[in-house]
Amino acid sequence: MTGPARNTGCCVVGGGPAGMMLGLLLARAGVDVTVLEKHADFFRDFRGDTIHPSTLDLIDQLGLRSKFLAIPQSSITTLDLVVGGTRLRPIDFGTLRGPNKRIALMPQWDFLDLLAEAGRELPNFHLLMGTEATGLLRSGTTVSGVRAQGPDGPLDIAAPVTVAADGRSSTVRQAAGLHPQARGVPIDVLWFRLPTPPSPPPDTLGYLRNGTLVITIPRIDYYQMGMLIPKDGFESVRAGGLAAFRERIRTTAPFLATTLDSLQDWDQVKLLSVQVDRLEDWSVPGLLCIGDAAHAMSPVFGVGVNYAVQDAVAAARYLAPPLLAGGSTDAAMAAVQQRREWPVRLMQPLQQRVHAVISGGATGRLKQLAPWQARLATLAARTARPVMARLVGRGFRPETIRGTAQRPKHRL
Repeated sequence: MTGPARNTGCCVVGGGPAGMMLGLLLARAGVDVTVLEKHADFFRDFRGDTIHPSTLDLIDQLGLRSKFLAIPQSSITTLDLVVGGTRLRPIDFGTLRGPNKRIALMPQWDFLDLLAEAGRELPNFHLLMGTEATGLLRSGTTVSGVRAQGPDGPLDIAAPVTVAADGRSSTVRQAAGLHPQARGVPIDVLWFRLPTPPSPPPDTLGYLRNGTLVITIPRIDYYQMGMLIPKDGFESVRAGGLAAFRERIRTTAPFLATTLDSLQDWDQVKLLSVQVDRLEDWSVPGLLCIGDAAHAMSPVFGVGVNYAVQDAVAAARYLAPPLLAGGSTDAAMAAVQQRREWPVRLMQPLQQRVHAVISGGATGRLKQLAPWQARLATLAARTARPVMARLVGRGFRPETIRGTAQRPKHRL
């Protein structure tokens, strides 16, 4: 069934960080842009609530610092790892250059609302909530827009360029016949919350003991928790019982012992199926994929959201000129992949290497580091800090929003 027609300069499918950032930047450049978000609002649970220094830099360049700081949030300036009782600090964002030396932690819906509010100030930015892409419009072999289902029924949106920013299970990508190549991932993540204990330790990314890695992301009034498990191993964990699950957490991160009674039901524990994949070709005529639709990232280092946002900045830079001139965008879409694929190809193998180390059994017997091991690990972590801070905080090729106000001198 076809519905009412709508014309736009660019149709962005997906109102996540990549889609919202791309829509905002294209509108700022003068392109008429329509962003489709299938949910009625942004208020739902997300995997990625970390905003890295690279994205904080972009917020500065957008002139949104004061509004960003007004949103309730917490921060971490180091990423510590407690290995067999020994605290290591391989990442310290204080070693970074520039004003932003932290990871901000805030609900992703607040971040998306910030971008949406900035977009709505522009007359050529159109955000259609509760509107889901169901298929593609075509002119011959070229994608010419999107078929969608909105609150008022079917809707056709014609556009010279459609951008798939609708995540790792992208409907638009599938409709275009694009299929990512999966990279083997031996782990999944169990995602849950625990109250902050009365006397919490210093902020710590995770605790590793006896082959178990427990992630502890400090939020304003709770811990966002994660536990790495073998791929497809959730049913086995469930079969062992909730008491055994709580005990496994307590053994790995003893300071959480007083909070574990809050885990009363498996409904409180969500399975995050970890994927690492990427497309060989990010585009076909009339369609470009970015973010998770082009390359699903592992949760290792928490860089997925920030790489997606970097894709959006590059896409806006390359797409805006031909869209404004009414010319072909084929070369621009190829340029986006050429620029952004290289950082992805470097980061994904690093993530896979971390998976292999954690799941390979070498840590399974680890209870406590011997004194010489602790000294060696501490020295290695200290040596790696500047490189790891740059790698995690800004990535291999951080993007810059051109033609914006300079960064303010004050720090986030």
